[in-house]
This record gives sequence, C-alpha cells and structure tokens, in this order.
Amino acid sequence: MTPAVTPAEVVAGTYRRIRERGDDGVWISLRREADVLRDLDGLDPALPLYGVPFAVKDNIDVAGMPTTAACPAFAYRPERSAPLVDRLVAAGALLVGKTNLDQFATGLSGTRTPYGACESPLVPGLISGGSSSGSAVAVAAGLVPFAIGTDTAGSGRVPAALTGTVGLKPSRGLVPTLGVVPACRSLDCASVFARTVADAAAVLRVIAGPHPDDPWSRTPSPRKPGGGPSTRIGVPRTPEFFGDGAAAEAFAAVTERLAGLGHEIVPVDLTPFLMAGRLLYEGPWLAERLAGVGDFAARHTRDLHPVTRRVLESGRSISGAEVFGGLHRLRELRAATAAEWARIDALAVPTVPTTFTLAEMAEDPIGRNTILGHYTTFANLLDLAAVAVPAGLTPAGRPHGVTFLAPAGSDDFLATLGAGFLGEKAEPQAPAALAPAGGTVPLAVVGAHRVGQPLHPHLVALGASFAAVARTAPCYRLYDLGDRPGLVREEGGSSVEVELHEIEPAALGKLLVTIPAPLGLGTVELSDGRRVRGFLCEAYAVRSARDITGLGSWPAYLAAGRA
Repeated sequence: MTPAVTPAEVVAGTYRRIRERGDDGVWISLRREADVLRDLDGLDPALPLYGVPFAVKDNIDVAGMPTTAACPAFAYRPERSAPLVDRLVAAGALLVGKTNLDQFATGLSGTRTPYGACESPLVPGLISGGSSSGSAVAVAAGLVPFAIGTDTAGSGRVPAALTGTVGLKPSRGLVPTLGVVPACRSLDCASVFARTVADAAAVLRVIAGPHPDDPWSRTPSPRKPGGGPSTRIGVPRTPEFFGDGAAAEAFAAVTERLAGLGHEIVPVDLTPFLMAGRLLYEGPWLAERLAGVGDFAARHTRDLHPVTRRVLESGRSISGAEVFGGLHRLRELRAATAAEWARIDALAVPTVPTTFTLAEMAEDPIGRNTILGHYTTFANLLDLAAVAVPAGLTPAGRPHGVTFLAPAGSDDFLATLGAGFLGEKAEPQAPAALAPAGGTVPLAVVGAHRVGQPLHPHLVALGASFAAVARTAPCYRLYDLGDRPGLVREEGGSSVEVELHEIEPAALGKLLVTIPAPLGLGTVELSDGRRVRGFLCEAYAVRSARDITGLGSWPAYLAAGRA
C-alpha cells in the first residue's frame, strides 16, 4: 500500500519538481520553501484545501509580493491580497508563487512576455497558450494541483487545450476580480486550472461569492438544462479549423463521443456568436483595455512588449460614438444568440481550431492570436460560463480540447457535463477529493496497462513503477470491451482487483491524452477509503458488453479463457 503523504512532504516535492525543471518560464516570483512550510503551522486539517499547494497568475495581487503583469517597470507591492487569494489561504491552500503570462493579460499565445515563453509539456516547441500560460503549465507539469488564471478573451481556456488540463471559466462576477490588474474590467474573470473537473469545481466553491468592495461581483441565478430526456448540445454547423484537417477529425470524434454518451446533438449557426467575439479585438473593447493601463502605457512605451504595445495603441483612436455603436451591436447579437439557447442546453466547440509552435507564433503574432481565439472571445461578451476539457490528441499528435458553454449561472451544470465527457465521477459536493500531490501519485490500473499486459510498456516509458495490488470499494462492475476491460461505478457493484502504479503528475497528463474513448481517467475509490486516479469507462459503452465482475479481475478473466 502507498503510504500517506504529509503536507510537508507535498511541499518538499513541489519545490523539488520546480528545481528539476529549471528555467522553464513558468514562474515570475516564487516564495521560499521555508515560508510555505511555516504556513502549515496551526492550520486545521479539516479545512477543505488543507495543505494543497497552488499558484496564481502574476496579474493577481498577493500581499507583500510584487505584481508585475509581466511588465517589470509596472511592478508594485500591494498591501492586500485579492479576495480570491485570501479565500484560498483561509481554506488551507498553500501559495507557492506567481506565474508568467502574456503581458497585461493581452494575448492568447503565452509568448508576449519578457520572462520567457513557457512551452506546452505535451509537445516540444508547442506554445502553451495564454495569457495564463504559467498557471496552465504549472498544473500540466505536475508542479501544483491547481492554479489560478484569468480569462477575458479565452485566457483560461486556450492554455487548457494546449497543455491537456481542465480550464474552468466561471460566470462573470461569480468570483471577485478585486485585486486583479484589469484587462477589460467589464469582462474580466478569474479562472481555475486543474487536472480534473472535480478539482476545479472544488476550488471554485472556495473562491466564489460576491465581495462588497467589488462593483462587478454578483451571484448569477443558477441555471439548469431544460429538463428533457437528454441534454441538448449544440455543435457548430460548419466548424472552422483554418486548414487543420487533423483537428477537424478530432472534433468529429468529440461529436461522436457526445452522441454516444446519450446527448442530443443539435447543429448551430455560430455566425452571431463569432461576430460578437470579433468585437473584442476589432471593436471598441480595445479602448477598455487601454483604460486599464493607459496612463502607464503612455509613459512607458519602451517598457512594453512590442506586440502588447501595438494592441494597446490601437485603442487610442476609438471614439465615444464607436463605443456606443459597439454596445448597441453587441445587444443585437445577444438577442440573435438568445434564440439558440431555446434550442440547446449547452454549446460544445473546439477550444482552439488549430495549434502553433513557438516559431509559427513569432511569424504572425496578431493574426495567429486571432485564430486561437476564434471559439473563445465571444464567451464573456455574451455572458456565458464555460469549462474547457482535454479531448486527446489529433491524428497529427497535437493536443485537442473541447469547451462547453452555457449562459451565466450554469457553472454546476457545465462541471457535470465536462466531468461526464472525461469519464470522471463528478462529486462537486466533496472538495476533499482534491488530494495534495506528492512527488508521484498512485494510479489504479485495471487491465491492458497492468504488469504483463500489452500496454504496460507504455506506463514504463512514462516512468511509472508498480506499487501494490489493491481492490476497489464494493461499488464497481467490470466489463469485457474486447481487447481491454471497462470499470464502471454502479449501484449494486462489487470489489474489483486493480494494480496501483506510482507515476509523476506530469506523466499522468501525457497518459491522459493517449487514452481512447470510451475509457478515461477519473477518481477510483479503494476498499481502504482512499480515492486515487484510475481508469474508468463511460457507462454507454457497456450496455451490451459482457459483465465479468464475478471473476474479480481482468487477469482472472483471461486465465479462465474468457469462458
């Protein structure tokens, strides 16, 4: 059995992994390990995020630490932390440091920073996406279990797609943005990066809620789907992938998977959504970006990243009449999209239509930034909540992601939808499911990845090592899917044998994007009460499959000759 890991050991493992990665462009400032360990003194172990390390994007205030927004000349040391940081610390979480970003959160590439662009851990040379680049990579590389970013145009979703993480963008105003350097004050959102939807939802429950000093904070009315026999999911009638045929194939597989899960697929004309999205960088909201840092930008033009300077300067020529014209146009487009929400419960879109390397991004930083935001920039303008989840690799070996969107107040519904797509057993009422990560994490292996089975070498190549044989809690059933088994949590289930393998969190992310449907990684409950990551199967795939639970394990079933 894997021994319990103490919070102090978790912290030590976090800093060891940070040192091992070296200068990876993730961090702008780090707290001392000794100071983080002192934060543990007197903490109540019953707190919902007790001992869980986390990071925040460096446009979010932390008392006593510099806020740079990736512009050293802009740096200041706030006396107070942003309320969302205070809430995380009060819940027992341990702040490790502040992460890199596209300067002033203006960009979706993760390359507009003087602190060095951090690349995706999934594909060498691939951009990580931005602007919350460091926060996404900190989670994807297994440095921290969760990190906070921001999302105005897609900054909490684009990096999730490119790094294979979950990116949760709440309803506007659900999380206070007090203490956040503004990008577009009326549209800004805090966002959460995590390895699972359940983890991200656990963090959101801690940081959500209005703040009396934040004029933009609010509590959107909870919204649930229409109540029909299945969830109606809209997908683009004519999706655009900018010539990336592999991404088109990957999204077609996503649509097929959603249908297989029992959802009703509804083709949607995205034209009014996309027209709204173009207002963000082609309309008067550029003036709002300038309003946030305009005085500084005017005095420090040489201190700005060249691309950031071009974007901000384009806001200076926008007139008051153009601002009102943009507001009126947005109102028209909101009315046009409202008709679609009468037909669908959620919208599923590719998070990004294609991907770029660092070199490709440098060739056309503004044009390719626009492409990255094709499916993200309309969300906050149209007052939508969103969750971005990984959807494996394209046939070309690039990461692919899908984003689920619905009107403000749909946060819980979207979390359930995203968790179901990943095959997670979503339990948003149980924040204790967010377990601190040590140097390695246990992975429950059911079938083809077990020792002696065909895919075990894949685990070995990822650095995993066998730890023990264990059994699940008595609430699972095992099915024969042909070349591998499927483990499903069901009422009236039984205890099933699994192997536990220790694996680095970063390798776990690499494993996730290789797992074909209907399998995925979720939370598996063991007979001793522990909850670990493990292989689970989507329920739709076992409706006609053979139930082999009675034999107790996949090897036992094979030894019996599948009789």
